[in-house]
Amino acid sequence: MKSTENDMILRVAVASPLYQLFDYLPPIDSDLTNLSPGIRIEVPFARGKRFGVLIETATKSALPRERLRHAVRCIDSDIVPQELLALCRWAAGYYHHPLGEVLATALPTLLRRGQEVNETASNTWALTAAGQNCDVETLARAPRQRALMQRFQRAVGYRLDRSQLQTCDFAWQPALKALLDKHWVQPCAAVANTENKSALVNLNVDQQNAVDQIQQQLGSFSRFLLEGVTGSGKTEVYFEAMQAVLSQGKQCLLLVPEIGLTPQLSQRLQQRFSYRFVSYHSGLNDSERARAWQDAASGKADIIVGTRSAVFLPLASPGLIVVDEEHDLSFKQQDGFRYHARDIAIRRAQQLNIPIVLGSATPCLESSENARNSRYHWLHLPERGGNAMPPTVGLIDMRRQSLKGALSPMLIAHMQKTLEKGEQILLFVNRRGYAPALLCHDCGWAAKCQRCDANMTVHHIKHCLRCHHCGSQRTLDKRCGDCHSEELTTVGFGTEQIEDTLKTLFPYQHIIRIDRDTTQQKGSMNKLLNQIEEGQGDILVGTQMIAKGHHLPNVTLAAILNADQGLFATDFRALEHLAQLVVQVAGRAGRGDKAGHVLIQTHHPEHPLLQTLINEGYQRFSEQLIAERKSAELPPFSYMALLRAEAVDESLPMQFLDSAKQQAELIANNTAMLLGPIPAPMARRAGRHRAQLLLQAGDRRSLHALLHQWIRQLSNIKLARKVRWSIDVDPMDMN
Repeated sequence: MKSTENDMILRVAVASPLYQLFDYLPPIDSDLTNLSPGIRIEVPFARGKRFGVLIETATKSALPRERLRHAVRCIDSDIVPQELLALCRWAAGYYHHPLGEVLATALPTLLRRGQEVNETASNTWALTAAGQNCDVETLARAPRQRALMQRFQRAVGYRLDRSQLQTCDFAWQPALKALLDKHWVQPCAAVANTENKSALVNLNVDQQNAVDQIQQQLGSFSRFLLEGVTGSGKTEVYFEAMQAVLSQGKQCLLLVPEIGLTPQLSQRLQQRFSYRFVSYHSGLNDSERARAWQDAASGKADIIVGTRSAVFLPLASPGLIVVDEEHDLSFKQQDGFRYHARDIAIRRAQQLNIPIVLGSATPCLESSENARNSRYHWLHLPERGGNAMPPTVGLIDMRRQSLKGALSPMLIAHMQKTLEKGEQILLFVNRRGYAPALLCHDCGWAAKCQRCDANMTVHHIKHCLRCHHCGSQRTLDKRCGDCHSEELTTVGFGTEQIEDTLKTLFPYQHIIRIDRDTTQQKGSMNKLLNQIEEGQGDILVGTQMIAKGHHLPNVTLAAILNADQGLFATDFRALEHLAQLVVQVAGRAGRGDKAGHVLIQTHHPEHPLLQTLINEGYQRFSEQLIAERKSAELPPFSYMALLRAEAVDESLPMQFLDSAKQQAELIANNTAMLLGPIPAPMARRAGRHRAQLLLQAGDRRSLHALLHQWIRQLSNIKLARKVRWSIDVDPMDMN
C-alpha cells in the first residue's frame, strides 16, 4: 500500500539502549518522495532532539496517531545504502543489540551527529611552479615543511593525496598549511591512474595456486582461509587477488587488526598500486573519517584499508574483502555493541556475492575447523618467501637461574652474539610500565587501585602508579599504606624495566621501546618502525604491538620473556591465544636472508602443548586443542552468550542475574545450559561491581531462539534499571 501524507508513519532507529524502533509523523511540509529507508532524520526524543536513521515507513502504529510527534527534518537522502542497512539489521539481530546503536557504530561521528561533510575540502595537493623551483634547504629551520616538500618533489606529477600524506611519521597538516600559505603547494583534482606499478611479481607455486583459486571465484560468494607461515608472502597473495578485482573497476576492502599496521601497509600499497586508497581507523579525526566514508561510498577510493569499524564502510562497487590476521582479538569489540568484524565481514561478503579471504599464520580454532569441514576453501603457504628459512626455536628453563632483571644468562649470551654480528634483537613482554605491582617488603601490602580489584602498575618514567583497567593514576607511593614502612619493592617486570636492564647490560646499544606509552603521538609508531628498518635500533622491546605483521628483515633473534601467563589461565581460550602470540613473535625473526632464532623463557618447559607447538608446529597444536575442545563441548563445538551486569551496589548484579536466570530457564526448555551467575574474574572495575551469567547451547539456532525471547524480557525485570547489563554473543574474553 502506498503511503500518503495523511497516513505515513516513519519508523526510526535512534541510538538508545531500547530494543525498538520509534514512530514519528513526517516533518511538516516535507516532500514524501524523499522519505526512503537509509536517510538521516532529526527527531524529538525525550526532552531534546536526536538524529536517527529511517528504517521503514508504515501506515499503522502501536500508539494512537494523536500521540505521535512530527520528525523535525530530513538531513539528506540515501546516506546509508540499502545493502549496508540490511547488514546492520542482520548484525542487530545476530548480536541481539539495539539497531539504533548498531547504526551509530557504523556511521562516522560527523554523520552520526547529523553534520554535513565539507565536500569542497581537497584530498589532493600539488606543487605550484614556485614550489617546483624552490630550494628546500631554505626550510632548514622548519624540518617538517622541508620533509613534506621533499615528498612532493619525489612524487609522480609533484602531487600527493590524503592517503599518501597519512603515511608521514609527523603531523603533516600544519606543515601543509604553511606550504599553502607560501603558495608553494595548491589544492588540485585527483588524477585517475589505473596502471599497475608492479605487474611482474614472482610468486612461488603455493602463492600462485592460492591466487588462481581466489580469482576463479571472483563475482561469487566464497570463503577462503589463507593459512601461511609467517613470512610466506600472504600479503602478495592479497595484492595479486586485489589486482584482478581492481582491473575490473571494482573495490577492495582490506581489514587489519591494529592501527599500527595501517601506515606500513599503506606504504606497501602505495608502492604496489597506482589506484587510489584510503585509510579508515580511530586514529583519524572526524573529518578524515567522514571523507573516507564518502570516498568509499562514491567509488573515489578503489582500495580501503581499515581496522574493525571499516567493515561498515559503504562500497560503490565491491569486489573483494580481505581480513588479515583473522584470529586477532582486536577484531572483536569488547564493549557497547560487541560485534566481531571478521564474522560481519563474512556475512557482508555473502550479501554482496563476492569472495572473502581470511589470512593468518595462526588461524583461530573456529576457522580451522571450518576449513577441515570444507565450509572454507583452505589455501596453504607452508614455506617462507624468497631465501628466508623458518627460525629455530628453543626453550629456556628459568628454574634456578640467576637472572639479570628478567633476562636469563643464556638469553644474554645469545644477545651478545647477535649484536656482535650487527643484527637486531626483538624482546617481547606483554606488560607495559615498569612493574605490575608495588609491595611492602615488611608487611606484604600491595598498592591497589581504589576503583578496581587490581594492582596499580608502576610507571617509573612518569613517577606514578596507574591502573591499566580504569585509567586512574596517582603519585608513586613512598610509604606502605598499612605499616607506613619505606621498604617498598616492585614485583614482576614490564617494558620500562626491561629497557632499564638493557641500558645497564648493553650501554652502547640503541634500544627502542614500542608500547602504548611510546606511541601515543600521531605517527610515532611509524617513525619508530622506520628507525628499526633503517638499522638505527639494535634492540627492540615491545608489547603485542610489535608482534603483528611487521616486516623487520634485520631482526634475527626474537625472545619471549615470559611464556607462562597463558599456560594456566582460567579462560579456556588462553592456550590458543598464547600459541598464536608465540608464533607471531617468532615470525619476526629471520625474515630476510639471515637465519633467525627464537628463545622462549618459561618455568614449565615440559608443558605438553608447549612442547607440541615448538616441535610440531601450530597446525598440530591446533589439532590437539581442537580434540580437547570437542571432548569438553567447548567452542567451536558449542555456542555461547554471556550476560554481564554491573552496578555500584555490590549485591545488585547478582540479584539481577538470578532473576534473569529464572526467566531463561522457563524459556530454555533444556535447549541450553545456564552457568552461574558468578562474580566476574575482575569483580570490581572502575568503581562498579560486576557479575556474569553464561549460556551455552549445542547448536546456534537454539541459542539465538532463546536469546530472542529472553533479551526482550530482561528490561521488565525489577532491577533492570538499577544495573548496567549487556549481552555478548560469541564472547572472546570471559573477563
